[in-house]
Amino acid sequence: MKLTEITAISPVDGRYYSKASALSNYFSEFALIKYRIWIEIEYFIALGEVGLKGFEPINPAQAAFLRSMYIGFNEEDALRVKEIERTTNHDVKAVEYFIKEKLKGTEFESRLEYIHFGLTSQDINNTAIPLSIKHYHEEVFIPLWKKFIDTLRESAEEWKNVPMLAKTHGQPASPTKLGKEIMVFVERFEKQIQILQQVAFACKFGGATGNFNAHHVAYPAKDWVQFANNFTDSLGLQRSQYTTQIEHYDMLAAYFDAVKRLNTILLDLNRDMWTYISMEYFRQKTKAGEVGSSAMPHKVNPIDFENSEGNLGIANALFEHFAAKLPISRLQRDLTDSTVLRNIGVPLAHTQIALESTLKGWGKLLLNSAKLEQDLMNNYAVVAEAIQTILRREGYPQPYEKLKEFTRGQEITEELMKQFVESLDVSEEIKSELRLITPLNYTGVF
Repeated sequence: MKLTEITAISPVDGRYYSKASALSNYFSEFALIKYRIWIEIEYFIALGEVGLKGFEPINPAQAAFLRSMYIGFNEEDALRVKEIERTTNHDVKAVEYFIKEKLKGTEFESRLEYIHFGLTSQDINNTAIPLSIKHYHEEVFIPLWKKFIDTLRESAEEWKNVPMLAKTHGQPASPTKLGKEIMVFVERFEKQIQILQQVAFACKFGGATGNFNAHHVAYPAKDWVQFANNFTDSLGLQRSQYTTQIEHYDMLAAYFDAVKRLNTILLDLNRDMWTYISMEYFRQKTKAGEVGSSAMPHKVNPIDFENSEGNLGIANALFEHFAAKLPISRLQRDLTDSTVLRNIGVPLAHTQIALESTLKGWGKLLLNSAKLEQDLMNNYAVVAEAIQTILRREGYPQPYEKLKEFTRGQEITEELMKQFVESLDVSEEIKSELRLITPLNYTGVF
């Protein structure tokens, strides 16, 4: 069968492709080839400034012509690279030959051997891949997270005065406010985004085993370390100064770990919202024609939060493996990183799908204020903390113990609590203060 969204093995390329299609621009085979050409061309242009034998500086018009090779890169070009690869059996060498083929017969023909000059494949791969991640991070990933966090903040503001029964250990606890509980997640997400933003996009660029051997033997007077630092800086990447044949991936592992923490917090939020829906604190908007159950017509299931949770599990399992595997390579290099690097887009896709699913579910929420109020009033015992604290303030003997004896193991109604207050040996002023406390207003501050 021909590969389509229907025949694809991975749901990222099939069922969910419409949600993850933006990642093709950064992590597909097409994108990898394009980014490799990007690095080769920019390196070639940078070499023109070094003063190498037979290599005059490249003027702006020439640079624009060269850059058009990756800016205007299309599917036909990608297929040609793959065709060359069938002969070379080497993907980066195929890119080198493709560029030389494109430049044959041009004013650059005499300089063709400066394409890929002194480099090994990993100088290209370990620069192209972090550049693609950087672009995805800046252009898609962070804007999506900021949109999501802004959505949560707006809801927190809308619900900031909505009292809600808290649950600790699954049991009724001191009341809170719904808006504050959403702000808990806003703060958690924002702090982890700050940490994620501090992780550098590191790259390797130093020749066959990281020492610029070939560069140095050809031009020993040139400062190739400074050249490489300037070159990678121009791409917005941070060059690792001491490497083997490959980047050591420590910063990439840190990036994956940071995304994994974001995903864990998102999973926590999904489960809370799922539970609030099951408690009827929220209803969900319905859509004409949609079915919640093939057997039970009344069902409106929280499927978006569930879908998000499932995708986050897949994403984090892969991020866990990537962060544990990539920094380990035998001696100066083994090939075990190659397959892993080609799958970077997969957990990022599942993360994006999850985030979009949570956003979709969030847009369906309808606050059920009556149910929140009902739950609070049905759990009047939660004001016991407030009463015993005021009694402590007043020096009343053993207030905690008295409230414990009164409340534990029995249902406390509003009327019973009022009777308890009246039975206290305190002034009328204190009793008036205690009478004002209800589960609806005992919500603290935030």
